[in-house]
Amino acid sequence: MSTQPLLQRTAAKRIALPVRVEPKVFFANERTFLSWLHFSVVLGGLAIGLLNFGDKVGKISAGMFSFVAMAIMIYALVTYHWRAAAIRRRDTGPYDDRLGPTMLCVFLLAAIIVNFVLRFSDY
Repeated sequence: MSTQPLLQRTAAKRIALPVRVEPKVFFANERTFLSWLHFSVVLGGLAIGLLNFGDKVGKISAGMFSFVAMAIMIYALVTYHWRAAAIRRRDTGPYDDRLGPTMLCVFLLAAIIVNFVLRFSDY
């Protein structure tokens, strides 16, 4: 008879279990990417409208909105590839990004504020 307990805990040993990734995770990543692209296309359409039918202030605002739309497209592409690679590697970490959308909203707010300041000033 052994004097050791039946259930022992060992801190050094970790049990490796395969992580199952369902196909809906890949589709959710694509759906999020397409949603970001849809928003950037709408913002780009607004910029094109301002560029074609606006005055000097409208053209400045159109440039700023175009810059924000391109930044959103680049952010969406980078985030999509980062999440897709993490899903393929079966990483367990969170796939969300808190800094990116916040910075994009700050850029968009700055563009809107500049638009209002230029429109209501003696520019």
